[in-house]
Amino acid sequence: MESGPAIFSGIVFALFGSGLAVWTAARLRQRRPVVHGVNPVASATVASVAALLALAVGTWCFSRL
Repeated sequence: MESGPAIFSGIVFALFGSGLAVWTAARLRQRRPVVHGVNPVASATVASVAALLALAVGTWCFSRL
C-alpha cells in the first residue's frame, strides 16, 4: 500500500526533471534565453541543476519500492 505514493512521486519528479531538461536544451540550442532578464549562463545552470535534482529525487523515489 505504501508503494503507491512512491510510484506517483517518482513519476511526477521524473516527468518534471526530464521536461525541464528537454526545454532547457531546446532553448540553449536555439540560442534563446532560458529566463528573461537574467544572466544566460546562470539561468541555464540553475535550470540544469534543478532538472538533475528532480531526476535524482525521482530515481530515489523509485528505489524505495
